[in-house]
Amino acid sequence: MKLIIQIPCFNEEENLAITLRELPRKLEGIDKIEWLVINDGSTDKTVEVAKENNVDHILSFSHNKGLAKAFMGGLIESLKLGADIIVNLDADNQYCAEDIPKLIEPILNSEAEIVIGERPISQTAHFSIPKKILQKVGSSVVRLLSNTQIPDAPSGFRAISREAAFQINVFNDYTYTLEMIIEAGQKGIPIKSVPVRTNNPLRESRLITSITKYMGYSALTIIRSFMTYKPLRFFFILGSILLTSGLFVGTRWLLLFLGGPQASSIPSLILTAILLILGFILIIFGLIADLMSVNRKLLEEIQVTLRKKE
Repeated sequence: MKLIIQIPCFNEEENLAITLRELPRKLEGIDKIEWLVINDGSTDKTVEVAKENNVDHILSFSHNKGLAKAFMGGLIESLKLGADIIVNLDADNQYCAEDIPKLIEPILNSEAEIVIGERPISQTAHFSIPKKILQKVGSSVVRLLSNTQIPDAPSGFRAISREAAFQINVFNDYTYTLEMIIEAGQKGIPIKSVPVRTNNPLRESRLITSITKYMGYSALTIIRSFMTYKPLRFFFILGSILLTSGLFVGTRWLLLFLGGPQASSIPSLILTAILLILGFILIIFGLIADLMSVNRKLLEEIQVTLRKKE
């Protein structure tokens, strides 16, 4: 059983050594542990620090591609290196590496294929109140859309089995955390959450530089993921809202019309037609998108086969 611990990095020369010093080299149930640093176009001495701390593998990008691309690059590289389990954690030492055994235990016991570390958000002092609220609301929405029970969806501390890693695709450029859970839930990949500890922050979060910006990107990611994996339901809901609104306005127009020509309202009739037409169009879009999703599933099966061959 081979475990690879991957760490996406962008200009982490000051923090990487601290993070690496906490990583294990031996664990019960694991025959071999290797470390993989994904250098996401760093312009400082991140690579030099990684080499000085005996990192087994370094995957370097020529320019900064973002956290999501770095995560996926590490996932694919770990598969090529023969990983049976992949643990992902941040380079800023946010997560307590001593909890890695707890994180991989459900995979070793065949209880799950993906395990997410649940941070003690309510007890984390350096998290602002708006951030805590945002984490809870966002996680609730993700649980609803993914049919999972993950209380801390944005957590980057996660373990992934080899079989699950073959199936994971992240299309979003901003972050992988939310989309990956929605994808796992919709694909029926067994996913579980375990409580983990966190360390004192070494730096400010680079992902959440603005609450408003993060909310916007997260909402866009959730909507896009829902459209990708449940297109018929997404467009049917939107179409139904417009159709219902059109019927309501149309009924109002009919009552006004029956009340006499002087009471008729042409704008209401026009609005009724627009709403009904848009509603039907969205439902048709949903049917077309649902048919296209069949091709996506076939392509994903082909992708899994190719990844396994590689």
